[in-house]
Order: sequence, then C-alpha cells, then structure tokens
Amino acid sequence: MYISETTVRVRYAETDKMGYVYYGNYAQYYEVGRVEALRSIGSSYKEMEDNGIMLPVYLCDIRYIKPAIYDDLLVIKTTIKEIPTAKITFDYEIYNQKNELINTGTTTLVFINMSTNKPCAAPISFIGKIKKFF
Repeated sequence: MYISETTVRVRYAETDKMGYVYYGNYAQYYEVGRVEALRSIGSSYKEMEDNGIMLPVYLCDIRYIKPAIYDDLLVIKTTIKEIPTAKITFDYEIYNQKNELINTGTTTLVFINMSTNKPCAAPISFIGKIKKFF
C-alpha cells in the first residue's frame, strides 16, 4: 500500500455563497492528491503522456462529511491499495486544519494507449516504481 499526503489552502474562488467549498471542487483536490502521489513515487502524468499513455478518470465517488471553508489548510491523504493493472484506484481522505475528517472519496483511472485509444496494461516502468511499496 502506498500513502501520500499533500496540502492545499482553500481559495476564495473555490467557495460558494454559503462560504463553503463548492462541492465540485473536491474532484480538483483529488487531482492534486493524485498528481503529487504519482510525483512522490517518481512518476508523473506528463511522463506517461510523453510515453503514449493517458489516464482518464473512469469513476469518481465523493462523500461529504463536513464543509471546508475559505482559507482552511486542507491535508489530502491519497492511498493506492493495490498494484495497478489496466486501472489504478486512488482513495482519498481530506482533513481540515483541526485534523477533522471532512471528505472521503475514490477515483479509478484507466491506462489508455494514446495511439489505439484502447485500455492497456500499466507501464512496466511505473509498476517497477510502485511495486516496492507493496
């Protein structure tokens, strides 16, 4: 299992009229968590795309527990529980600055060969980097 943590501060533009983070912005926070998790493993979306692989989101599941508000410093905990095959699943927990769990979610992405536009196995180079955590 691989776990990564990164922080983001809630910007004013991410909030709604009630002063809460607009619900659709949590998917963007998940993307920040994913990108930074891949980067800390030693990989990146850019590297995969440069090698002909894209990773579109196949599934996104979000659970709202408490609202985040403007200027909160959020911790995004991103977990990869299984070695990827043709798909990779990320689990998320978001905590506010009081260390309260405010949101959980899951995204599943599919490895797509850009030349055929069809699913493919995760790149061997990526598997080599992540396998040491399992």
